[in-house]
Amino acid sequence: MITRSQLNLKKIFAVLPVPFIVVACGGGDGSSSDNAPTNGTLHVAMTDAPSCGFDHVYVTVNKVRVNSSSNAGDNDSGWTDITLPAPQKVDLLSLTNGVLFDIGRAPLPAGQYQQVRLVLNANQGNSLANSLVVSGTTNEVPLATPSATQSGYKIIQPFTVPANTLVDLILDFNACKSIVQQGNGSYSLKPVVTATPLTVSGTISGFVPAAQAGATVYAEQNGQVIRGTVADGNGQFVLTPLIQSSTNGTYDIVVVDNKLPSGHATGIIRNVPVTASATTTVSTSGAPITLPTSVTNTVSGTATASAQASVRALQSINSVSYEIASTNANLDTGAYSLTLPAAAPMIGTYSPTLPIALTAASVAGQYSVQATSASGATQTSAANVSGGGQSGVNFNF
Repeated sequence: MITRSQLNLKKIFAVLPVPFIVVACGGGDGSSSDNAPTNGTLHVAMTDAPSCGFDHVYVTVNKVRVNSSSNAGDNDSGWTDITLPAPQKVDLLSLTNGVLFDIGRAPLPAGQYQQVRLVLNANQGNSLANSLVVSGTTNEVPLATPSATQSGYKIIQPFTVPANTLVDLILDFNACKSIVQQGNGSYSLKPVVTATPLTVSGTISGFVPAAQAGATVYAEQNGQVIRGTVADGNGQFVLTPLIQSSTNGTYDIVVVDNKLPSGHATGIIRNVPVTASATTTVSTSGAPITLPTSVTNTVSGTATASAQASVRALQSINSVSYEIASTNANLDTGAYSLTLPAAAPMIGTYSPTLPIALTAASVAGQYSVQATSASGATQTSAANVSGGGQSGVNFNF
C-alpha cells in the first residue's frame, strides 16, 4: 500500500502501482504553432470510500470520456475518448488511504471541461468484469452495471486544463452508497461518484489505535459525507482530496467502529481546517483517537421498493447532524438494516495542539433515520438503540 500527501502527489503519479485509477488524459507539452491547439495535461484519478459488508468490489474500466459540455449526449460532438491499451480490472476497496493505480496518458486540448464519463467492460458469460465478494464469503458474484458498459457513468464537475499545465482530478467512487441488493440476492451498481480538482485541495490524516484497524473514517460537512476511508492495519487514516477550507469551509471528522456485537463509540472532531497542498493532522500513532467500547445494535425496516431509497442514520449534537451509517434499501423488497453504536458519541473540537480532548455527548443511542427516494423525496423517523435493536422503522413513499 502506498500513501501520499498533496505535496508529493505529482511525483507519485509517475511511479504508481495498483489500485486507485489514474487516467492521464492530458498530455501535451503545449504546442507553440499558431495553427495548432495548445495542450495541457489532465490526470483523472479514481479512489473509493469504504464499502458496507463487502471484502472486494471489482470493476473493469474500458475507457474514459471527457467533454466541454455538461449536457453532451452519447453521440454529440466534442468528446475526447481515452481508450485504455487494455481494460483494467480494479478492486475499488483497495483504493483507500491514498493507494494509486496509473493507467496512462492521452492528449487533451487546453480549455474548460464539464463532464467525465467512466465506461466499464460488460460481464460476459462466466467472465466477470464487474463483481463483488460479500464479507465472510469467498465467492465472486456478478455486479450488474446498467448503462456503464454503453454510455458510461456520468460525472459533472467543471474543471479547467490550462495550456502547458498539469491538472489532477480525483473521482471518488463511493462503493458503499453505490451497491444495491435485489430480492433474489443479486447486486447492481447505482454509482455515487464525486470529482475534486487537486489544485485547491489538501489532506486530513490521523490514527486510531491499531486494535481499531478497519474503522471507517469520514470527512463530513453539514451531515453529508464528503470523503471516506478505512483505518489501515496500523490504525492510520488519510482523507484526500478535500477542497481547501478557504473555499469550502472546515470539515468534521467522524470515526465509526460499528462491528457486531461490540465495537466502539463514535468519535467526532469538529471544525478541522484544510489547506491546499498540505496535511492537517488530527492525531498521531503515539496519541491516537481512543474511543470507549460500545454495544452495537441494529435499526431495520422497509422503504417502498419502487422508491429505490437510500437510508442513513444521523446523530444530532448541538443542532449539527453527523452521518454515522448508510445503506441502500433492497431494490425488490425495500428491506434495509443499519448497525449503530449504543454508546454516546465522543466529541471534540480541532486544535493544532494534540491530542484533542473528547467528551461524551448526551445522545447515547439516539438516531434520526432518513430515507431518500430516487426522486429526491425524504422521510425521517427517530430510532433509539440504547436498549437494543429496533425493527419496523418503515418508510412509505
